[in-house]
Parts: sequence; C-alpha cells; structure tokens
Amino acid sequence: MSLHMMFSQVEEQVQDSLVQEVDSKYREDQFYLGITYNLVGNRPEGVSQSGFSSGFHLGFIRDIPINKRRNVAFGLGLGLSSNSFNHNFLITKDASGNLDYLVLDKSDINYSKNKFTTYMVEMPLQLRWRTSTAEEYKFWRIYTGINVGYVLYNSSKFRGDLGTIKNSKIDSFNDFQYGLTMSAGYNTWNIFVYYGLNPIFNNARVNNESVDMNAVKVGLIFYIL
Repeated sequence: MSLHMMFSQVEEQVQDSLVQEVDSKYREDQFYLGITYNLVGNRPEGVSQSGFSSGFHLGFIRDIPINKRRNVAFGLGLGLSSNSFNHNFLITKDASGNLDYLVLDKSDINYSKNKFTTYMVEMPLQLRWRTSTAEEYKFWRIYTGINVGYVLYNSSKFRGDLGTIKNSKIDSFNDFQYGLTMSAGYNTWNIFVYYGLNPIFNNARVNNESVDMNAVKVGLIFYIL
C-alpha cells in the first residue's frame, strides 16, 4: 500500500469520525418569541370582542431527536406569556364583594376600555419535524403539540360610564389552562396557532348561563438558536 493511499484512508476516517460526532450532538434547542392576536371561543350570547387583544410569549425549548436523521424530535420547554382580551364581558363585584358578570351593551353603557389579562408560566410539549441538518440553520418546520399553562396572576380593567373598575387575583379564572398548538414556517418566521381545550373561567355565569369561553390565539412565533 502506498504512502498516499495510507494518508487518504486516514483522512477519510477522520472526516467520517467528525461527521458522526456532529450528527451525534445535533439538536434544535431554541429560544422562542411569539406575538399573537387573541380570540375567545364558545362565547355566551351577546358577548363580543373589540379592539386588538394581544399575547406575548417567550421561553426556551429543549430538543430531543428520536430518529437517526434527527429531523424528527420531541420538544419540551418552559416559558412565560401575557394575554389580554378586549370584549364587552364585564367582571365586577356587588356590594358584598362577590364577583358579578355582565354583558355590556354600548347603547346603555358607554366605555373606552374593558379587558382581562392573564400572566402565565407555560410548558410546551411538541412533536417536531424539520428539514434541517447539522450544518443547515435555515429550514422548513412543522411543530405540533400541547401547551400547559399555570396562571400566576390575572386582572380585569373597565373604564367608562361606571367609572374605573379594577380587579385582580380573580378566583373564577382556571389556574391551569391547556390547549393544542401548531407552528409552521421557514427559518425564523413561523405561523403559530393555539386552541384552548378547557375554559378560561371555572365557575362564572352570566344570564344563568355557564361561561365556557376558551382562548384561541393566532400569530407569529420566532425560533432563535
């Protein structure tokens, strides 16, 4: 065997070893930042939204590849979010301090602001598919899964003919809120959708009807390596 052939074999073995080493460590661990437009589904009769209801989401997701090519993986994350909902559903208190819920009609009561806001810690769990490789950072992706959130703090605010009404730490909010998620796109830009599987409130009633409104969020999510 010639010296040239020996060096060629050694070089090929080193290159193969480096490729295997890169592949063995390849993961898509990512920070994420999301901006959503928030809607409420399953609204009681007469309840409507107004203005822009926004959501902001940020956190980190650990990637756990499950196939040899490493383009399919589980993702487990931890993050924070704030979510506001502008609507005509008033949360107030009666003379005894008990919570009361009203559907506002602007022909009767004029107001400039009426919203509630939740601040949550969230744990996204995803099944992830992408076209990435160990050396390619711009790729197509589809991530689906479930997002479980715990409400750290909630508040509501009304400003109008009835004055200014503020409430916080409202007992009727569900502490745990969870829903299905999907994000899809190319490189940094991705469409994001969330559909809540349980109600925002757990014991609220208006006009003798249970308030089973759930959260629906549509927007953009940015993944950053």
